[in-house]
Amino acid sequence: MWQTVSKSRSIIAALAMLPALAACGEPQPGPDRESIDDKAKRIAAETIIIDTHIDVPYRIDQGGWQTVTDRTDGGDFDYFRAVEGGLNAPFMSIYTPAPFGVSTIAKQHAETMIAIVERMAREAPERFRLATSVADVEAAFADGVIALPLGMENGSPIGRDLANLDYFHGRGIRYITLTHSKPNQIADSSYDENKPYDGLSPFGEDMVRRMNTLGIMVDVSHVSDAAFWDVMAITQVPVIASHSSARHFTPGFERNMSDDMIKALADNGGVIMINFGSSFLTEAANTYRSRLAAAYETHLVENGLEASDAVRNAFSARFQEENPYPFAGIDDVLDHIDHVVALTGVETVGIGSDYDGVGDSLPVGLKDVSYYPNLITGLLQRGYSEADIKKILSGNLLRVWRVVEAYAAADTGPAQPDVPAQPEATPQPEAATQPEA
Repeated sequence: MWQTVSKSRSIIAALAMLPALAACGEPQPGPDRESIDDKAKRIAAETIIIDTHIDVPYRIDQGGWQTVTDRTDGGDFDYFRAVEGGLNAPFMSIYTPAPFGVSTIAKQHAETMIAIVERMAREAPERFRLATSVADVEAAFADGVIALPLGMENGSPIGRDLANLDYFHGRGIRYITLTHSKPNQIADSSYDENKPYDGLSPFGEDMVRRMNTLGIMVDVSHVSDAAFWDVMAITQVPVIASHSSARHFTPGFERNMSDDMIKALADNGGVIMINFGSSFLTEAANTYRSRLAAAYETHLVENGLEASDAVRNAFSARFQEENPYPFAGIDDVLDHIDHVVALTGVETVGIGSDYDGVGDSLPVGLKDVSYYPNLITGLLQRGYSEADIKKILSGNLLRVWRVVEAYAAADTGPAQPDVPAQPEATPQPEAATQPEA
């Protein structure tokens, strides 16, 4: 009896102590202990944050000159929001719309986009600085200046002359997304059923080799699956996917990367930079437009209506009111990061938000460049160490960039493959459109 009572009292006492024991085991904010949000802000402040895809130049080109050194009413990026978010090295996307084709107009457009970034740095040198190397990024960070490296989205401005690669390297381009929403002279696109090369073109193969020797990172975002595997067979250095996500969450969406592709990218030493667009993150958002289109066709048939802009606009407004767009959230971005880490390890993932490139489809909690600390908080809550978070924020991309720089510096091959220049296509541009992410 005594033993039973004593044992019961011991159990009750132990249960009473559980909250105190739990409190002892959990980090509690206090004078000498950071809250998780404060820790996230500290990590953001003391770490180089690289985002490999931000479409500020195209936004400015289409909307007229905006002084992003001040706060802007629209868009996803300006200097003050970048500082709030801890963003130190946003790759400025030198985007050329696919309808420009392979033409002198495409090259001229790229020149215009580069000039926009140069003007940003020239007009506010105390805030922005062009960056063409890892050393430039690190020096800008040390000086408290935002580095502006350049990545070319769509290789059509290269034309059919590899000498243009050398030229744009001299202008500061440090990665090239081989194609965009249509096949070009380099590669097939993931967005187009027309795949004339079944991967890379012969010119594209030579271009990848020359990019290796020059020190320009090869970007496999936007390319077809077959083109990706061609790149993997040719490249001598790691490659990047500057703004892609995991196809595991969006089956059938070729623009995202399959598990096998992510594993091959890891074997290559490369990095997939996660795109923040909701349609890249969830199946519900990815299929939203196709579901709207199908519902519209059904509406026409069931009601015996003729298709027209007025009918479509009225139906779309009603559909969207009854079926609001399913915005992704921070947890969806974190799920993609977790998935890549589970497949390959933390060394294979980074950030390629596509800010100013995916319109209003950004996730709740990551609506502009001031929100990176929210992502860091989420990573901490999921158990990532500070060291691993810093790899995701910039360490992985900087590692790839260093390898690419070292290979180019050590290269002793010919200055340029002996590939005859081919005539440029007749320019037949259509109206420029918002970039397809």
